[in-house]
Amino acid sequence: MCGITGWISFDRELGTHTAVLDAMTETMACRGPDDRGTWIQGHAALGHRRLAIIDLPGGRQPMSVDTPHGTVTLVYSGETYNFTELRRELTGRGHRFTTHSDTEAVLHGYLEWGEGIAERLNGMYAFAVWDGRRDKLVMIRDRMGIKPFYYYPTPDGVLFGSEPKAILANPLAPARVTADGLRELFTMVKTPGHAVWDGMAEVEPGTVVTVDRTGIDRRFYWQLETRPHTDDRDTTVATVRSLLEDIVRRQLVADVPRCTLLSGGLDSSAMTALAARRLGEHGEKVRSFAVDFAGQADHFVADDLRGTPDTPFVHDVARTAHTEHQDIVLDAQALADPDVRAKVVRARDLPAGLGDMDASLYLLFRAIRDQSTVALSGESADEVFGGYQQFFDEEARGAATFPWLVRFGRHFGEDAEILRPGLLDALDLDGYVADGYRTAVAGIRRLDGESDFEYRMRQICHLHLTRFVRVLLDRKDRASMAVGLEVRVPFCDHRLVEYVYNTPWALKSFDGREKSLLREATADLLPKSVYDRVKSPYPSTQDPKYAVALQDQAKDLLSRTTHPVFDLVDRDRLHRVAHRETAVSTQAERRGLERALDLALWLDLYRPEIRLD
Repeated sequence: MCGITGWISFDRELGTHTAVLDAMTETMACRGPDDRGTWIQGHAALGHRRLAIIDLPGGRQPMSVDTPHGTVTLVYSGETYNFTELRRELTGRGHRFTTHSDTEAVLHGYLEWGEGIAERLNGMYAFAVWDGRRDKLVMIRDRMGIKPFYYYPTPDGVLFGSEPKAILANPLAPARVTADGLRELFTMVKTPGHAVWDGMAEVEPGTVVTVDRTGIDRRFYWQLETRPHTDDRDTTVATVRSLLEDIVRRQLVADVPRCTLLSGGLDSSAMTALAARRLGEHGEKVRSFAVDFAGQADHFVADDLRGTPDTPFVHDVARTAHTEHQDIVLDAQALADPDVRAKVVRARDLPAGLGDMDASLYLLFRAIRDQSTVALSGESADEVFGGYQQFFDEEARGAATFPWLVRFGRHFGEDAEILRPGLLDALDLDGYVADGYRTAVAGIRRLDGESDFEYRMRQICHLHLTRFVRVLLDRKDRASMAVGLEVRVPFCDHRLVEYVYNTPWALKSFDGREKSLLREATADLLPKSVYDRVKSPYPSTQDPKYAVALQDQAKDLLSRTTHPVFDLVDRDRLHRVAHRETAVSTQAERRGLERALDLALWLDLYRPEIRLD
């Protein structure tokens, strides 16, 4: 796990631009606190910051191989879980290795198979290869988009980086956001390839992007495809269990301390229990961590989103799986700390607006990083197995839009309600969402004989796996890498995703509940309380002191009458909410305060040029 960046300029020699490459590389220091390296040759410049996970002394980057026809150099971020098998095959083909790192296996894999190495990898990765034999840059991103990867075309080449901040450190890439970027920012639709920043793009998941003197070319090496599912229920459940055991076994490999993120829900509990069983075979114990809020276990109030607090279920799993467990308890002061908010905005390069849920994730990861370097997460199981409430909500299932927007609008209000009315009219967010939805569902293939209901559920599953999951994966990557913690996501293994996606909805929900296949596949490992528990989203604090702190910060912002945030935010609306005599009581009001404060910090930190013409 690392941070990568680079600059390809076919019309200039980059040897005199080391200061710019250094600046780009240093923006990735949080992603790679253990080491740094740069490499410049001709019109190619690559930078790397390393978080050492496997082969601590031997995995330094950029990593090069000199060939008779030119040097091939790699900068790599992520983990390849099948690198041992790759290394064995490559050794049989005559390759010789000098390290035990997965990076070297990927580099030699490229030498052997070229861009075809992408199809052979199992893991989470974003990497770039400068192929000096052909004067060509090759950029490859993992199938599910677990690791972020951005690029910025220039008149004579390209800039790239793990995060936008690396690209924005180059004078060729101005920090500019247009109306289209604001549309993406204020609609949770996650348009593939969209980066919000003007002129910048994402390397899409499952994609190879190549750059040479003729221009930029893109091709998919993997997409989520519709296939018939012929296994019966028992075989399907057994296959899911077998896949999960293999995935967890692979993802526990590390030369540094490991742990699991445990929420007390089905996903993290199943993953933790599988990890505990695997490590137990070798006489080891799993360390598990959970986030909690001061006083929440004693004063929890159920609502439509969260019916139960996490902590009792977390402790049931810890006892059953015999983990070494620790609760990370956060108070309102820590969650509302403007310095924490600034760190979250800086980590994400955007004002994401998830408030205390982003702050608590960052603080959880920061506390874990003092004791561990790798964490396994239950993230993405809801998208894979059908766990969210919108999968069962008739209005959400029937709406001609992204299903999660129906649920979010009902519970949190419209995300863009804080914007100035005139700006809202100009952006036409409803039209943007409608266009995005039509594009998203257009290419989802229907099986012969598939019923209308089954096809609709296939569409909903596809939307979650190709749009919604990418929002959460990016959030988790940025928050964890901001403190140098590697978070692995077993439920994103493409073999599991492909298999379960093509399982009919009737099988995914065979007992009338969410995530039936996962629950049944791991039933023998779970305490009854967790087996019976209804889905509960990532926790949010109920402490009114947090809301009061938001109001106070909003009042301070309002006193800065010339702040550029008021070119975007409805000042009168913010004033009404901030000056209420009592603490804000609705999720919509609280989210509006969080969104406005995030926007203001983003404008302070990045000073972007906002162009609405």
